[in-house]
Amino acid sequence: DCDDSDSYESESKQVIVGICAMEKKTESRPMKEILTRLNEFEFIKTIVFSEKTILSDPVDMWPLCDCFISFHSKGFPLSKAIEYVSLREPFIINDLHMQYDIQDRRKVYRILEESGVELPRYVVLDRDSPNPEERELIESEDHIEINGVVFNKPFVEKPISAEDHNIYIYYPTSAGGGSQRLFRKIGCRSSVYSPESHVRKTGSYIYEEFMPTDGTDVKVYTVGPDYAHAEARKSPALDGKVERDKEGKEVRYPVILSNTEKLNARTVCLAFKQTVCGFDLLRANGKSYVCDVNGFSFVKNSMKYYDDSAKILGNMILRNLAPQLHIPWLIPFQLDDPPIVPTTLGKMMELRCAIAVIRHGDRTPKQKMKMEVKHPKFFEIFDKYGGYKDSKLHVKLKKPKQLQEVLDIARYLISEIDQNSDPEIEENKSKLEQLKSVLEMYGHFSGINRKVQLKYQPKGRPRQSSSEDENSGDPSLLCIVKWGGELTAGGRIQAEELGRVFRCMYPGGQGEYAGTQGLGLLRLHSTFRHDLKIYASDEGEYAGTQGLGLLRLHSTFRHDLKIYASDEGRVQMTAAAFAKGLLALEGELTPILVQMVKSANTNGLLDNDCDSSKYQNAVKHRLHDMMQVDRDFTPEDMELLNPLHARSVQTALNFVKNPVKACDTVYGFIQELN
Repeated sequence: DCDDSDSYESESKQVIVGICAMEKKTESRPMKEILTRLNEFEFIKTIVFSEKTILSDPVDMWPLCDCFISFHSKGFPLSKAIEYVSLREPFIINDLHMQYDIQDRRKVYRILEESGVELPRYVVLDRDSPNPEERELIESEDHIEINGVVFNKPFVEKPISAEDHNIYIYYPTSAGGGSQRLFRKIGCRSSVYSPESHVRKTGSYIYEEFMPTDGTDVKVYTVGPDYAHAEARKSPALDGKVERDKEGKEVRYPVILSNTEKLNARTVCLAFKQTVCGFDLLRANGKSYVCDVNGFSFVKNSMKYYDDSAKILGNMILRNLAPQLHIPWLIPFQLDDPPIVPTTLGKMMELRCAIAVIRHGDRTPKQKMKMEVKHPKFFEIFDKYGGYKDSKLHVKLKKPKQLQEVLDIARYLISEIDQNSDPEIEENKSKLEQLKSVLEMYGHFSGINRKVQLKYQPKGRPRQSSSEDENSGDPSLLCIVKWGGELTAGGRIQAEELGRVFRCMYPGGQGEYAGTQGLGLLRLHSTFRHDLKIYASDEGEYAGTQGLGLLRLHSTFRHDLKIYASDEGRVQMTAAAFAKGLLALEGELTPILVQMVKSANTNGLLDNDCDSSKYQNAVKHRLHDMMQVDRDFTPEDMELLNPLHARSVQTALNFVKNPVKACDTVYGFIQELN
């Protein structure tokens, strides 16, 4: 009889797992899915503390439990939960004291640094600090300096409180300026673009280097140090529109973590003593950076994750409590599933890469003016911006501050001419006035639509033709002003439309571009790793949700999309507009440009060939001399100008006949237009 009694007591004994959190969290679908699976364990019983009990009752009136799962969210009395743990001493899943640290981004970053986890470069501006050195801020047009540390735009501004989700990203003037303002999701929005370019002047913030992630964030969810589930989502900084499925859930895509990322997941889990823990990864420049730790977080919609989590947590709880509670639980041979979340597999042929090389869209006419300058003020600005240090003795001035300095010089020299005539300056008066009017256009500066170049000429300007006199031989600067060549509104529409067509032109996407057509490539991308590269160099209706296949394809491995562009504004804007159409993005082009368009020059894709430029310059000088001759082209001229006997060149030369007279004719037409 005694043996039967002991057997009955063992069978009826269970581990009581208490869930202590706000009702919104305990009633969520992920929590219910996992608790349902935990209750399937023979020796586990779960109880959920009511919100009324948590908020109103003293902790000695709270239900008793053997294992305590508790986590902070808005309105939760974390101090009471800590008091309960001190009183009852249950086995805890997530450390409660560390949850205070998770609410302070400064402490989060410090713990990550101490644990050896890679972080974006950052600095803290603490306006509440008694130490004045910790609240020094110097703001310029395209950079800030905090406590002696300089951050060039784009950079990120995060409130030190992790509960404050109002994070701003500031863009450089070369990309259009302004800022993207991120916030906790409201409906289908997670950020908005603002023209405001100045940082906030109240409150304490972390400023960090912006990481170009190609428009994707990676969310990692740990359940213990050896299990990590990862998903990708569209970055809220891209266009601010939240992608949702037919059930209204934010669309997430599977991600396979690298070994380094798995090690980071283990480190975060152990460093913050949070068994169940979510954190954010940024994949950029071939590395992974942890940029935020969220604490207790469950995956929103994954049955496999719910199964894995319940199994891992159940085994962990019983492994720790079964012996002391004398529960006859047998430790399973394999406690946890491997920490790998597989994506869809198949044995079909795989599309490995799609490459598009695209010229920029329609632009306004490009205009250029050259003039030789010798005034000391031009040499000062040339020296200031490293002209003498440059191997080519050449500087490009595109930033607003630089262009303002050139404008100030032009205004000064024009006023000097009006007051007392200097023959050398007066010779360039019309060009100085043109320089002034170009720099005063639009009422604001943007490197996208204007630039000034200064080239050092140690012996002055070389002769352009044999008829010119020898110069004095004194050093001078060749000032080259370029403007125009901007992408037109029509050009933007062209690029966006081309992106939409590209999205729909794969198997399953031909025909009518409406409804849900173009699914072929999209499904392909969902199934296979797709490496899509777009290089930007110089008919039909596409409405509804067409081209969804490519969107699913791209979003699954969105970080494999690479868009490169030259440093010309019209090319970069074309690339951004193309990406907007290709990926069905919304909003302004500036955030898309900064997030997704890389400089092809810095990636070695459009390097200038110095050898070819030498020959090109020689050809230009030869052509210049030949076009100054006031007579009809002779057969010898034709042979020199068209050695390959190209029909189009021959036709053009026959049409021009006398180059000087042809120029006079064109000039006459221009005069008539005026």
